[in-house]
Amino acid sequence: MKFNYGRIFLLGFGFFGVSVVWGVYNAFVPLFLADKFHLAPAIIGFFMTLDNIAALFIQPPVGSWSDRLHTPLGRRLPFILIGAPISALAFGFIPLTAVLPLFVACTSTLLLSMAFWRTPVIALMPDITPSPNRSVANGIINLMGGIGAIVSFLGGASLYRLNHAFPFWMGSILVILATVLLLIFIQEPREYAPSEEQPNLFKSLKELIQDRDKSGIRILLAIFFWFVGYSAIEAFFTLYAVNHLGVAEADGARLLGHLSLLFVIFALPAGMIGARIGRRKTISTGIIILSLVMLVMYFTSPAVLTTVLGKLPVLGTIPVISLFLMLAGAAWALININSLPMVVDMTDNARLGTYTGLYYLFSTLSAIVGPNLNGVIIQLTNRNYNSIMMVAPIFMAIALVMMLGVHRGEAHALMPAREEG
Repeated sequence: MKFNYGRIFLLGFGFFGVSVVWGVYNAFVPLFLADKFHLAPAIIGFFMTLDNIAALFIQPPVGSWSDRLHTPLGRRLPFILIGAPISALAFGFIPLTAVLPLFVACTSTLLLSMAFWRTPVIALMPDITPSPNRSVANGIINLMGGIGAIVSFLGGASLYRLNHAFPFWMGSILVILATVLLLIFIQEPREYAPSEEQPNLFKSLKELIQDRDKSGIRILLAIFFWFVGYSAIEAFFTLYAVNHLGVAEADGARLLGHLSLLFVIFALPAGMIGARIGRRKTISTGIIILSLVMLVMYFTSPAVLTTVLGKLPVLGTIPVISLFLMLAGAAWALININSLPMVVDMTDNARLGTYTGLYYLFSTLSAIVGPNLNGVIIQLTNRNYNSIMMVAPIFMAIALVMMLGVHRGEAHALMPAREEG
């Protein structure tokens, strides 16, 4: 199995489609819930975790199922070809709904179908990538995902001004396009090393918990805690921008685009840094930087944060907070790019989907806890949306402690290649 940059970029279109959908969803669905349906922050926080509740019960077992599935198309593509078109259709109908039950029906269909195909599309990366190249490959995939996020935030903000439905229709079209590209250009491996027994999600988790070396369970717990901090902020950022910073709704989404821009720019370097100095050191550095950025934002007044420094093409006006968000995007790349490769490099090729499922099990649990916790905190603090910038670094600190005990998950050098030769 050889590393192929072009193939990884094409695979990245799948994650591109996923990122466009979630970028638009996270930016504009909270606004619909607040403005169109007049829901309280705590209820909005719960609603924004429904995608993660669906993912919690669907993504991990689907990852394990895809390990066991063998079809002419491969192990992963059948899930993508079923889930992606349904996701695109449901997503396009969300802004057209005028009553809450129909809105919930559309979003529920979206959430279930997205959960069905996300783990298989991500598991394709370690399927077609040797261990030493997985951080770089994950950087490429997240580069594509970051471009999708920029398209959703910056393009979505412009389209939202024209018509509230346009960002959603853009997302639907791009998901279909990404699916077609995957089907045409990505061929899955047809041979896998046989296992003594079929991979099992809960058996694999039990093995990690009982292992004397706690690296596996510690990295999964670290993933849980840093996603609690990050996803909580992401779910409420547009409301934070409107209510704490006093900016327009579309400008809140545009500011998220500035974070995504640096994530995109730093995605490949983050993978290369992880391959060079080690994934654990790289992730730990990112956690420290991101925590400091959020604390500085918490203690800086809205007047300073919204002070305009200049204007750039595409990005528009650049306030002070954009600099913090850009630094946060670079720090998040250090963390996020190297975490999945650490998890999948704790197993063999037969369980790549299962361990990808474990990754999503813990990240999804955190995405359920985070927005709910922060929605309650915002309500308890008299709707002080700035409070999320104080809560998130606490969970980042816990994640850093977990990372100190992780001793496995680095690249396997080139040993598999030597054995094949």
